[in-house]
Amino acid sequence: MTDLVTLGETMALFTARRTGLLRHARDFDLGVGGAESNVAIGVTRLGLRAAWIGRVGDDEFGALVRATLAGEHVDVSRAVVDAGAPTGLMVKGRRSADAVDVRYYRSASAGSRLRPDDLDPGLIRAARVLHVTGITPALSDSARDAVRAAVAEARDAGVFVSLDVNYRRALWTPGAAAAGLRELVAAADAVFATEAEARLFTGGPESDGPAALARSLAALGPRHVLVKLGARGALAFCDGVVRRAEPYPVTEVDPVGAGDAFAAGWLADRLAGADPERCLATACAAGACAVTASGDWESLPRRADLELLHRADGVDR
Repeated sequence: MTDLVTLGETMALFTARRTGLLRHARDFDLGVGGAESNVAIGVTRLGLRAAWIGRVGDDEFGALVRATLAGEHVDVSRAVVDAGAPTGLMVKGRRSADAVDVRYYRSASAGSRLRPDDLDPGLIRAARVLHVTGITPALSDSARDAVRAAVAEARDAGVFVSLDVNYRRALWTPGAAAAGLRELVAAADAVFATEAEARLFTGGPESDGPAALARSLAALGPRHVLVKLGARGALAFCDGVVRRAEPYPVTEVDPVGAGDAFAAGWLADRLAGADPERCLATACAAGACAVTASGDWESLPRRADLELLHRADGVDR
């Protein structure tokens, strides 16, 4: 049995080495990045098994994606190599010390051509968790249909469904995202969202705090709502109980991937049978670890890294 199955687009990632406008960058590091595969890596590093379903081009970048995920012990045997489209690209730079600039080149990419026929229903039905995001449905009609089909298979088999809203304004408007994702929110057992993402669905006043937002989101269907508050920690509304977790004090190097680490930490501990407070604390710790180094997934923690976070001097001897 696979603990977690996820699906979506993973791209080649070019990261500028110098701070400033991308037009002035001359040197880049090459890696990979994708919200869903980040979560898959996150749960494998925390001791569980994960599989990723997606499409990559029949090119060097596609080979890099598959090799990287396999190297992190993610099952990529269901990945489709698409000879008719290229692997998507993501370019990331730090415009200033406080602002990260991320650009996507994914129109007509292999990942955007994901379709229901690419799914392995048996794999999904045998999993303990299906994790999806709000990114994939925005890529294309066929990708949206693939997510809906995967969720339908999971629900029919009694598999826990996890949704990270992951709103991307480059892909659709707030109104379109709210309309397009409401069905998935209602079908999910757990929903991860920032405060801004939660407001897409709640329609409440701007004065609503995270607890009110979580309750409103839970009223749409999910039993567990996790509201990510960044440097202020996080809040969980699970089975009618509100819990708040304080942030971990760390020095931020790269904020990209923190939300994926948070989801991976919560899901991994829930699958391990941890109590709700421990799940939320681990999620916050994983998110904190993720921002302490560059890369979308490279600083996702292992269990030993979470223990190091609790040490007063931060020294591993």
